[in-house]
Amino acid sequence: MDFSNLLIQWYLKNKRDLPWRNTTDSYAIWLSEIILQQTRVAQGLPYYLRFMEAFPTVFDLANASENDVLVLWQGLGYYSRARNMHKTAQYVVSELNGVFPKTYVELKKLKGVGDYTAAAIASFCNNEEVPVIDGNVYRVLSRYFGIKEDISITTTRKVFVKIAKELIPPSKSYLFNQAIMEFGALQCVPKKADCMSCIFNNSCFAFANNSVELFPVKSKKTKTRNRFFNYIVFFDEHENVLVNKRTEKDIWQNLHEFPLIETEQNEDYEKFVQTIQEKFNFADRIVSIKPFYHHQTIHKLSHQNLHIKFWHVLVSGELKNGLSIKNLSKLPFPIVIFNFIEKELLKIKKK
Repeated sequence: MDFSNLLIQWYLKNKRDLPWRNTTDSYAIWLSEIILQQTRVAQGLPYYLRFMEAFPTVFDLANASENDVLVLWQGLGYYSRARNMHKTAQYVVSELNGVFPKTYVELKKLKGVGDYTAAAIASFCNNEEVPVIDGNVYRVLSRYFGIKEDISITTTRKVFVKIAKELIPPSKSYLFNQAIMEFGALQCVPKKADCMSCIFNNSCFAFANNSVELFPVKSKKTKTRNRFFNYIVFFDEHENVLVNKRTEKDIWQNLHEFPLIETEQNEDYEKFVQTIQEKFNFADRIVSIKPFYHHQTIHKLSHQNLHIKFWHVLVSGELKNGLSIKNLSKLPFPIVIFNFIEKELLKIKKK
């Protein structure tokens, strides 16, 4: 079909030189796909390189501690991906002798591997004729063919799978799948696409009907939740601090943080000082309480806005289980706390 041939020709001329495109090793491609889930290539590439250097084989990743994996993942977000990735590596090593499944159906049985990731690995590594369907593919196909089905509805995926499968040239699944995703990433972009230079501008439904910005159709919107986090950074006389590990099934599971008080809204200074004194059993040792900043940090997650304040609380004596500031770098933190440590706590240590 002209669409497929033109697309592949475009890809061969315009594709980015990315390391996972120069191999058919299932481990390397699986690692890249997990890292790139909900992550731009520009952000994910340095992480991929660091992971491949630290864990060049699935055996190395399986034998690593979860702490080491999370420290390396720090800043990528969606930390369940890292935990699932680690567990999958351990499964592949212990149950499959370090060999990844070859087929889409078998790959889908791995933890953290869904339809898209399984299709990507199966087609890139083994040229299985199964289409990849991600945000880029939804956008390209919906615009070109004028597909008006709502992509927020689960059953819509079947429509795109059917069309994409019919477009795959015989024995070129790996090439077509790479090409259509790259075309969506570089040419048929979400906003302000350069349609005048597009190879399909004489046959694209959306361009012909002046409706490029309307595709793909997506009606479902997830409500954003506001949460108010107050991190209490206790310092003792030796400049040791307290940290906890988040173990509940919430954001940032298994990452570390300072003692946290979550409130329903921003609290005024006087009221919150009282809250701190009431919550901790060593309140009688508190010497001073003050915010690090007079403003709050707003950290945006996919469906949550976190309004974060850091409080400097000095206590007399020594904190039980306190950690020195220099040892914090050995622990995995959410990026917003990691940045705070880099900016504020390490500065204190250098004084």
